[in-house]
Amino acid sequence: MARSRLTESNAAGWGFALPAFALVATFIILPFFFAFAFSLTNQRLISPNPTEYVGFQNYRNLLGLGLLRIAPVRDDAGEIVRDANGAPKYPRVRTFTRNNPDYPQYQGMREWFGWRSGDDRVVVLARDVIFMKALVNTLIFVAVVAPVQGGLALVLALLINQKLRGINVFRTIYFMPVVVSIVVVSLLWRFIYDGNDGLLNNIIGALTFGLFEPRDWLGDPGTALGAIIAMSIWQAVGFHMVIWLSGLQTIPPTLYEVARIEGANAWQTFRYVTWPGLRNTAILVLIVITMQAFAIFAQIDVMTNGGPLDSTQTLVFQAVERGYGKQDISGGSVISVILFLIVLSISLLQRWLTRERH
Repeated sequence: MARSRLTESNAAGWGFALPAFALVATFIILPFFFAFAFSLTNQRLISPNPTEYVGFQNYRNLLGLGLLRIAPVRDDAGEIVRDANGAPKYPRVRTFTRNNPDYPQYQGMREWFGWRSGDDRVVVLARDVIFMKALVNTLIFVAVVAPVQGGLALVLALLINQKLRGINVFRTIYFMPVVVSIVVVSLLWRFIYDGNDGLLNNIIGALTFGLFEPRDWLGDPGTALGAIIAMSIWQAVGFHMVIWLSGLQTIPPTLYEVARIEGANAWQTFRYVTWPGLRNTAILVLIVITMQAFAIFAQIDVMTNGGPLDSTQTLVFQAVERGYGKQDISGGSVISVILFLIVLSISLLQRWLTRERH
């Protein structure tokens, strides 16, 4: 009898889970295997040539790196040749990366960045500099957004969790940007960041009594990515605030009463009562923010289109740009597979670091 009930219970559970599993398999699992298969070919979106298997060549073209040490140019006397500013002159990088049989490992590579080491110049080369910039920008975006957005959302949740009159108004205000289309929000902030009559420049100029020089926040490579990070944190913080708030409301009020009786201050109450009760919520928020941050696309597409000077390129933007913009299905598939593996690895690492320790 017990076995029959267990079987019926399992059947009902599988019946409820089957539609969700079918959707996950159709839109996530199956496309991943298709992407991996395409990444091993030279597949184009529209091409008269037949598709050929190229193995892991696409991955080598994306991930290939090299380290080149360049000695300064010297004259006949062996002295270092210097320019008008006294800086040493160096051979051009392309003399090592183009048709140079002495350096076959660097052929086809481009300079990514470099630095001085003594009199020599050390240059990091990449086979695909734009992809490397997109990878670094995405990691920077995740590293900043995940802790800042999660922490700010927790602070807002703690504030609106108070039993105060009119607190629902603040909940609505904080959550409102989440329900607005990200395209609309991106367009709005593009006007805010405008270099001529943008609202941000006008506000800062008024606060500094006109001493601040207006800046083109999205047109400057030094500020474009930071501007998008700030907008992204503002736009989604309300969503994670709601998740934190749901976690706060699951903590038994008796624990706070005990802490108050024991004479705990606000920080001690948060450290020993609130934060332990939010452990599972923290794991969820951290994983969700990380996945959303890696998937950044709309803000880039609407606000900067990857510029200026590729300073806001991201992995998802590159995957779409190559797959559909350049009709390079294999290139877009390689980026998608790499992104999937990065997100999976970071999610597993986060889960391991936040596991229960007995």
